[in-house]
Amino acid sequence: MQRVPVQSTNIKEVGHDPKSLTLEIEFQDGNLYQYFDVPQAVRAEFMQAASLGKFFSMQIKGQYRYAKV
Repeated sequence: MQRVPVQSTNIKEVGHDPKSLTLEIEFQDGNLYQYFDVPQAVRAEFMQAASLGKFFSMQIKGQYRYAKV
């Protein structure tokens, strides 16, 4: 999955596969996670958020199944 760099102190890159609804997040510390069944609308809101880290903590973390890659 292709990821794009983002401006965040916590998150380095974000990718999303619209077919499988998998959101892939690489953090600044090098850890890579995939979050499953994340709708395109949530991904779009995430990418437009004023704070990606805050949005992640409130809207993604703990809300979707995930796996460390």
